[in-house]
Amino acid sequence: MGATKHEKSFVDFEKPYEQNVIGFRGIVYFAVGLFLLIVITFGLMWALLGVFEDQAKIEKASDNPMAMSDKERLPSEPRLQAAPGFGVDGTKGRINLELRAPQSEWWELQKEYKEVWEKGMKDKATGAVTALPIEEAKAKVLERNLKARSGPEAEKLFADSKLRFSDASSGRVATDRRR
Repeated sequence: MGATKHEKSFVDFEKPYEQNVIGFRGIVYFAVGLFLLIVITFGLMWALLGVFEDQAKIEKASDNPMAMSDKERLPSEPRLQAAPGFGVDGTKGRINLELRAPQSEWWELQKEYKEVWEKGMKDKATGAVTALPIEEAKAKVLERNLKARSGPEAEKLFADSKLRFSDASSGRVATDRRR
């Protein structure tokens, strides 16, 4: 037995380099497996999306006592002027001021105040007058013929009204006088 017989292998001992052999069958198996995995994952995600949509429809349809209204979902006041929900609560309801001039809030409040000063205000539920027009209120006060307090008690009250708390007393005693 002079010559040794090599086992069948991919190695060719006659060549000075190693031959690169690609297992095409393994690549095909991997590609088919990857494709099936992608298709199955897509199908499962689609089914999950359907479940979420059905659940959202059920939650919308039910009268959940804990569900927040659109107004409750907004952040608390003050809000940015261009933000959704920015506005003023007036006597005629909510006034929407989204995307309007920065001064529009002040203008709306001035309109409300001017209307109350000129016409007064009544309670919507009872119809009772809650605020009189300024001129009418002045006339009613002058009709009463109010008398000013006088005497030592009134002078002491006047003197005490000028006192304020100083930093030195740490807010314990009113000592400084206002000028």
